[in-house]
Amino acid sequence: MQVRAVATTAFTDQKPGTSGLRKRVPAFQQPNYLENFVQSIFDTIKAPPGATLVLGGDGRYYNREAIQIILKMAAANGFGRVLVGQGGILSTPAASCVIRKYGTHGGIILSASHNPGGPDGDFGIKYNGGNGGPATETVTEAIFARSKAITEYRILDAADVALDEPGETALGAMKVQVIDPVADYAELMESLFDFDAIRELLTGGFRIKFDAMHAVTGPYAREILVNRLGAPADSVMNAVPLPDFGNGHPDPNLTYAHELVEIVYGDNAPDFGAASDGDGDRNMILGRGFFVNPSDSLALIAANAQLAPGYRQGLAGIARSMPTSEAADRVAKALGIPCYETPTGWKFFGNLMDAGKVTLCGEESFGTGSDHVREKDGLWAVLFWLNILALRKQSVEAIVREHWAKYGRNVYSRHDYEGIPTDAANGVMKLLKDSFESLTGAQFGHLQVKLCDDFSYTDPVDGSVSAGQGIRILFVDGSRIVFRLSGTGTEGATLRIYLESYEPDVGKHHLDAQEALSTLIGIALRISELRQRTGRDAPTVIT
Repeated sequence: MQVRAVATTAFTDQKPGTSGLRKRVPAFQQPNYLENFVQSIFDTIKAPPGATLVLGGDGRYYNREAIQIILKMAAANGFGRVLVGQGGILSTPAASCVIRKYGTHGGIILSASHNPGGPDGDFGIKYNGGNGGPATETVTEAIFARSKAITEYRILDAADVALDEPGETALGAMKVQVIDPVADYAELMESLFDFDAIRELLTGGFRIKFDAMHAVTGPYAREILVNRLGAPADSVMNAVPLPDFGNGHPDPNLTYAHELVEIVYGDNAPDFGAASDGDGDRNMILGRGFFVNPSDSLALIAANAQLAPGYRQGLAGIARSMPTSEAADRVAKALGIPCYETPTGWKFFGNLMDAGKVTLCGEESFGTGSDHVREKDGLWAVLFWLNILALRKQSVEAIVREHWAKYGRNVYSRHDYEGIPTDAANGVMKLLKDSFESLTGAQFGHLQVKLCDDFSYTDPVDGSVSAGQGIRILFVDGSRIVFRLSGTGTEGATLRIYLESYEPDVGKHHLDAQEALSTLIGIALRISELRQRTGRDAPTVIT
């Protein structure tokens, strides 16, 4: 086996987005494209000789081929051991768990999260540091800078490594250890939640339906929900990970998880429904005929955290992304703990968790998690809800409505306009920025604009500043509209509009969010000129 130094030409488009580098599969299949980026990671992180790396992905198209390339490059770059998930499978939260448990020099995760897969679908790669969390902006910027200057990469000439059975194989001087992708993660979940109480719930007639969306969480859900907790085998649907996610879109929301939604809103519906995404870090929670907004889910988990054994000591604090509703802020205030508002991107929570400032974190984009790992965690949120349901012995809807009665309801919705021309999306954002002065103080019916800004965040741990994180239109009564371009797409632009108002009146808590927010929706469309500029009459997705 010989290490080759391969001459290459730099690509100019390898700038990581919100969570790593994401492109269409054909982009990654270009000669040297993946290799350049992987070498840029290795050159940037400067792992000591003999270091251990974690490697795995969500099973999407090109996952196995990429893993073989990365293994050979890791061997050529001086790593001593790579822990790789069996079959190349490793959910994002499980990868974080393994990195932390075994103290590795970080890991490489192959996923485009909730984006579609297949030969013409999306692929992605990101590096997570030794704390198990996504690389900081400082690191990703350094990787991007290196990718623009790279002239060669190193790779070992060797046969492919067998990945389908656990065990250890030599690859040059490096050891490849194929691990059970579920075991370490399942053990961690069992230490956090009351499995006895959940098992009693699931074997006592309480019916659930978990949609793995033919993505990575299928094996995890089968092992934990069925094998360990006793749920009937048919409680888990679409459980086999497929390279194209069964020709579906593995995004757990009311639009793309329509098969589950039809079951939970249909006749003879189960008591509880849930779904997770491509790489297992997102979640959607449903009761019988009832949708739980992700922002409310974070607040409810925080309010009931001490029902779970792993959180009985209480919470240090809560963090939420700026577009996420302020429902969690109200719980934090009642608990006497801080609530931090960060930009979108789980990497911003890492510093807060490492510093012991927060225990729970959440994003409105169906991401919830805690300091047990340094990623959002879909199945963790499902288990937390089951723990709460097992002990409170109420329905999902009853628990949510009781929460609203106590704290008030932060009525909330997100409108996604996907795949719009980038120039049109940028034009909307420029128009809004140019309108800050004229909008401030403007009156729209009973609503008056208090402040307009482009959100900027100063990290309370290291003082780093992240500017340009989303346009906020804040109203005197506490209502708000947020406009933000997503950093997770691969084609065109996704423009997200977030709408929120606070409703303390229990008599109005039954209103549909779109009805309750209709005035704000009208204002958002008017001030952004979105329909005129994009030609879109309606959002692609409403949550």
